[in-house]
Amino acid sequence: MDFQLTDEQRMMKETVYKWAVDYLGPLQEKIDEEDWFPPDFFKKCAEIGILGITIDEKFGGLGGDIMMQTLAIEEMSRISPALAMTYGAHSNLCANNIHKNANEALKEKYLPPLVAGEKVGALGLTEPNAGSDALEGMRTRAVKKGDKYILNGAKMFITNGTMADTLLVYAKTAPEKGAKGISAFIVEKDFPGFSVSRKLRKCGMRGSPTAELSFEDCEVPAENLVGVENMGVNVVTSGLDYERIVLAGGSVGMARQALEYSIRYSVQREQFGQAIANFQMIQQKLADMYARTEAARLLVYRAAQVAQEAKRGGKGTELTKQAAAAILFAAEAATWVCDQAIQIHGGYGYCLEFPVQKLWRDAKLYEIGAGTSEVRRMIIARELTREEFARKASR
Repeated sequence: MDFQLTDEQRMMKETVYKWAVDYLGPLQEKIDEEDWFPPDFFKKCAEIGILGITIDEKFGGLGGDIMMQTLAIEEMSRISPALAMTYGAHSNLCANNIHKNANEALKEKYLPPLVAGEKVGALGLTEPNAGSDALEGMRTRAVKKGDKYILNGAKMFITNGTMADTLLVYAKTAPEKGAKGISAFIVEKDFPGFSVSRKLRKCGMRGSPTAELSFEDCEVPAENLVGVENMGVNVVTSGLDYERIVLAGGSVGMARQALEYSIRYSVQREQFGQAIANFQMIQQKLADMYARTEAARLLVYRAAQVAQEAKRGGKGTELTKQAAAAILFAAEAATWVCDQAIQIHGGYGYCLEFPVQKLWRDAKLYEIGAGTSEVRRMIIARELTREEFARKASR
């Protein structure tokens, strides 16, 4: 497949990287050391037009594609993986899901301020006791009472949770139906009964606030139901495929940056009277790092292209298989490449003054978030064997 980028995609890629270098680069030490979030981050994102890449122009967006969104995450992740993840949670997990699944009234109400950076978005799916089994194990409940739904429960590991104004939240409206009894709602931070329980402390992705959320008789207007009641699983599964592709771009960005740091260091660092880049074992590491990074990039770009052509995602689609494969390989490749970068840098790589250690800490999260590597393998295997099981059953 030909992955030549369009002029528009190339411009997005170059614009985001230059902006990240100029704006985020000088802030990185403070962001990581203090777990600090720049208060003007979303306004700055809005200024360069990246908060609504996949959102229709009538809501203030660019009307672009998933590839452009993936490229933006990739380039930002080269400088600040944490803020790239925060950006992705806002623009993809929240805004894009609302754009794809909500009615016109909800889109007109919530998308323009999200695209303008006036409001911060988040997605509420994972719970304290439901991670990999997020759908079946969901305990958050929503009961309709008059013109409101009353939500009770908790959400865990929510990116942007401490500062989100607009949240796309999943709850069970028909618990007896299991995953087929889930509904999606737009919740505002000021709705009665909603609160942030605590901010979570993380070893990586510092600067991207992560929280536990609480819903205690939280009152949500009935018109804030996204899609059809008890059909939220369709919103979840289609959204997860796009989420995996976009976040996989973050893994590619981290791997690329770790490789660049390693090339530069290996040429500058001398041992035994010569640059360590002349040593065969260092050359092998660099070559393998490059090969895995490029393989990950092409797999992610292919998945993004499939997403553009697919009518839907979820079980039984090529999109869900490609998305799972993209983030599985890219996430593990990034963790491995960043680990090799530490090794090339030696003792300096383990010191906080050198940025490769931050990439190393940040990269690991993408083997866990958006479905663990183990769950991704289950998804891929399920799709690979689906047709053969169907043929076996029909004999």
